[in-house]
Amino acid sequence: MDVTAMPPLPSPPDSVTEPDGSAVIRVLSYNIRSLRDDEEALARVIRACAPDLVFVQEAPRFFRWRKHAARLAAKCDLVVLSGGATAAGPLLLCSLRAFVERTQDVLLPLTPGLHRRGFATAVVRFGSVRVAVLSAHLSLDAAERRTQAELLLSRIGSADAPYAIAAGDINETPSGPAFRRLSTALQDCWTVSPWGGEHTFVRSGPPRRIDAIFATPGVEVLTCGVPVGLEGITESDLSAATDHLPVLAALRLPAHP
Repeated sequence: MDVTAMPPLPSPPDSVTEPDGSAVIRVLSYNIRSLRDDEEALARVIRACAPDLVFVQEAPRFFRWRKHAARLAAKCDLVVLSGGATAAGPLLLCSLRAFVERTQDVLLPLTPGLHRRGFATAVVRFGSVRVAVLSAHLSLDAAERRTQAELLLSRIGSADAPYAIAAGDINETPSGPAFRRLSTALQDCWTVSPWGGEHTFVRSGPPRRIDAIFATPGVEVLTCGVPVGLEGITESDLSAATDHLPVLAALRLPAHP
């Protein structure tokens, strides 16, 4: 696993916001493969990342899915924010630092013969700083994936918040058209400030980056990458937790008039 030099990861302050009114938050994106792997290892990885927001893909969608989501959140000292089966898999978790203004689960148009997709969305506040958030898992079909990227940008563009963060499993590498479209309109946080590891899928084929965190202009990207070497995270837990590797970003949300 290639690793970019790792400066200390900025930690969220004890208070909700910094003296200048900005908020420093940790954001984690993670495909958890419907909790089919080692849930205890998964929870250890998430807790070690100490996230304020977790953008989950492939959350449980069937029997007692709400119970499974709540159990995972509790193990990670988080709460369920939105999503799950009602968003066709994407899920949002948050820490108690986040004040929730509203949530909405969005089902995307269904293409016959393909898996139903959706977005888990919310607007939250850290102190007085408001941010829209969206968790997504784009299609395996290239044409549908490109359409869904446009729907994601449309959703972000219509959010009533000064900043927005979108994260998820893009199902293609940065050279793909959907990924390129997203990284043209939004900040690809890994590209802006790489930290830790780059590749998020290493189980089969060449190692590649198919999971990402994006942010609108104005959000300051402090660090972003796979949290290899972070205290409390072991290679064995990363391997046992799920078939994807997580992406962790530290972001500063400036105070907004």
